[in-house]
Amino acid sequence: LATAEDWLRARGCDTAQGPFNLSVNEEVGLLVDGFDTPPMVMMGHDPAYAGKRVEEQGYAKVKDVYAYVCDPTADLPEIVVRRVRRGLPAGVTLREVNMDRYEEEVASLTEILNDAWAGNWGFTPTTEAETRHLAKALKPVIEKKMTLFADIDGEPAGFIVLLPNINEAIHDLGGRLLPFGWAKLLWRLKVRGLKSARVPLMGVKRKFADTMRGQLLPFHLMNAGRTAALSLGYERFEFSWILEENLPMRRISEAMGATIYKTYRLYEKAL
Repeated sequence: LATAEDWLRARGCDTAQGPFNLSVNEEVGLLVDGFDTPPMVMMGHDPAYAGKRVEEQGYAKVKDVYAYVCDPTADLPEIVVRRVRRGLPAGVTLREVNMDRYEEEVASLTEILNDAWAGNWGFTPTTEAETRHLAKALKPVIEKKMTLFADIDGEPAGFIVLLPNINEAIHDLGGRLLPFGWAKLLWRLKVRGLKSARVPLMGVKRKFADTMRGQLLPFHLMNAGRTAALSLGYERFEFSWILEENLPMRRISEAMGATIYKTYRLYEKAL
């Protein structure tokens, strides 16, 4: 791309219209570190020179977001083991997504997401249309055992979604299923199985987040997702993306043994 403006226009930003509102609900950021590994499902990838080219046009960093990676087969840190070993607090239940009530479940997920992420930089509430799009986009790749809700006193209070990393199965197909791409894809998905998964969404309603039960939910959700994924043969997790100042989520990820392995940068420029 010739200029940073070209790069922005390629991502749907009309630079001729002056300042615009940024939404971080979709894929965001330019990869500035972690070029040696391929992107996971619904994550971007950029050439190493792109950041410098953007900065040459007068753009400066406004925010970094991180992708964490961890080995779910490794032993959990003692602090996590202690919290999980206590068991679920009274009134808390964990359950798999109910695919027979899929649209209702996505609506519950969206309600939790909009509430839990309301204070995050750049977040805008997900609309009804976006919810329908989210439901349609995720349904083909959702693994029921790895999509979990936490209810508190019968109310959906938190969730976690672990998406199978479909990129692992399609990376060498060149975007073509014919003549033999479909057979490779089917074999990789149904016979060999995938080995990596990504956690793109997790949240706890704010009214529960400051309570003891709510503070334990992320650990129980992540441990339950980890257990389910291990039973299905997964060997690598990505948590992404996470805002650099989101210290609670960063601490939880690091407590689960995850480390930063990719950095995506958002830029700004006075127009």
